[in-house]
Amino acid sequence: MANGPHRDFSFEFFPPKTPEGMEKLRATRKQLAQLKPTFFSVTYGAGGSTREGTLATVLEIIADGHAAAPHVSCVASTRDNIREVIRRYKEHGIRHIVALRGDLPSGLAVAGELRYASDLVRFIREETGDWFRVEVAAYPEYHPQARKPEQDLAAFKTKIEAGANGAITQYFYNPDAYFHFVDSARAAGIEVPIVPGIMPINNFSQLARFSDACGAEITRWMRLKLEGYGDDTASIKAFGLDVVTELCDRLLTGGAPGLHFYTLNQAGPTSTIWQRLGL
Repeated sequence: MANGPHRDFSFEFFPPKTPEGMEKLRATRKQLAQLKPTFFSVTYGAGGSTREGTLATVLEIIADGHAAAPHVSCVASTRDNIREVIRRYKEHGIRHIVALRGDLPSGLAVAGELRYASDLVRFIREETGDWFRVEVAAYPEYHPQARKPEQDLAAFKTKIEAGANGAITQYFYNPDAYFHFVDSARAAGIEVPIVPGIMPINNFSQLARFSDACGAEITRWMRLKLEGYGDDTASIKAFGLDVVTELCDRLLTGGAPGLHFYTLNQAGPTSTIWQRLGL
């Protein structure tokens, strides 16, 4: 695998809310940094609730000598807020952003001045030209709020036409969903790299909750096996490693331009999958 095409591997973190969480993330980052990823990305809480935490985490990663891409979401935000955020990132020499619509904080009904990720991408381009490499989200199994697959593809195309350079997908466990999505995107004239998002499996109830919320499908055979393990966490982890390693292998063999791991601030599962893939 070593001599194949250039691929981008990246690891996603969320900004910790406590000093202990921060320490734990430092340990995770040190471990994952040894794998020499292309970049680390750092999420942005619902409605921008972790804005300072995102910046602080990104600056720490950069100070350590690694590339970092903060997430920016436009939901429940004004143009002035976002202008300020991207200005600060630019001041710190950050050149890579993940632009998302984001989730509304619970109890908030107002969407903010920029309704869609495509509006956010367009705004970033208007404000900063081509300073940032901008990644957007893609949904191989369709956005939970899309009424039809064609609608979803059209929304994705709008984000790319607004000026996005690449995309990272929502996680999924069916590689065919990804390949079908990429084929549809190429047929629609979308040329940018579409990197699959990978969610290691550690905890079945948490995974089921995430998946129901974001529209990612846990295939029936996987769900039955995972439910069958009950509280046997060792078996769940072993099964999860097998399934996700096999998924990554099929994606890379099939031509995926890299992998983006949703680490949930843990190093173990991602490192193990990485070693098994022989990366």
